[in-house]
Amino acid sequence: MAIKRMAHSIFFLLKETYKEFNADNAMKLSAALSYYTIFSLPPLLMIIISLSGYFFGKEAVQGEIFGQINGLVGNAAAIQIQEAIKNVKLSDSNTFATVFGVVVLLIGASGVFSEIQDSINYIWGIKAKPNRAFVKFLKNRLMSFSMIGSVGFLLMVGLIISAIMDVLNNRLSTYYPKDTIYLFNVVNILVVFFIITLLFAIIFKALPDAKIVLYDCIIGSAFTAFLFMIGKFAIGAYLGSSAIASIYGAAGSVILILVWVYYSAIILYFGAEFTKVYALTHGQKIIPYKYSEKIIKTE
Repeated sequence: MAIKRMAHSIFFLLKETYKEFNADNAMKLSAALSYYTIFSLPPLLMIIISLSGYFFGKEAVQGEIFGQINGLVGNAAAIQIQEAIKNVKLSDSNTFATVFGVVVLLIGASGVFSEIQDSINYIWGIKAKPNRAFVKFLKNRLMSFSMIGSVGFLLMVGLIISAIMDVLNNRLSTYYPKDTIYLFNVVNILVVFFIITLLFAIIFKALPDAKIVLYDCIIGSAFTAFLFMIGKFAIGAYLGSSAIASIYGAAGSVILILVWVYYSAIILYFGAEFTKVYALTHGQKIIPYKYSEKIIKTE
């Protein structure tokens, strides 16, 4: 009976999530995010590489990032992103130009997080009060800037764990060759799942203009991370077998990035819908902050 009730509860959550996903036109929101990401990706990666490179060395961080990008969207798209970052350079002619360049980079990099924030606000039925719009604008930018630091921090944690795992793997594989392979594959999957869950938890907890209980946030984040890990391989397989790059010629690499971000955004917003449905039906609701209010959506 307990298993039957659990299955019925999961089915209900997924059904309601799908209904809300369609009602909120989340596919359109995903398309908007992919557009913003194209312009925000080079400055965002440049800042993350600079921050993480201070501790681990720029070459090591670049190798890790582009290795991941190469595995997701292919070598051609990864090379194009790398070239775009090389073209984003700060002027060192004077202090004013340097400071101005840093500000422009931060604003450009934070654009993608502002778009995610606005979309999740809409999905959760939240908006800023008219007389508190300026307060919301300041909070949005501060949160967007902090998200850049959070992503950089998670990347550093991932690099540290990866380095430790490599050392342990090399040591233990000498004595336990077969068992070590299976063990470290499982541990690696769990570590990646934990880091991705933590990233989504930061997004759901910090970006929206509403309070959500930590437990509800973790449930939604873990579900989104699970979908993302499955979707990562599915999207990679689709892009690897499709002829998108050859169809669009020179613009093929950009189209690949757009498609990957689009499908990843669908997973993110489906996870946001699931988090909302879970909080409203099984959790402790979603409460707007003082400077925001609930909105009534019309069909």
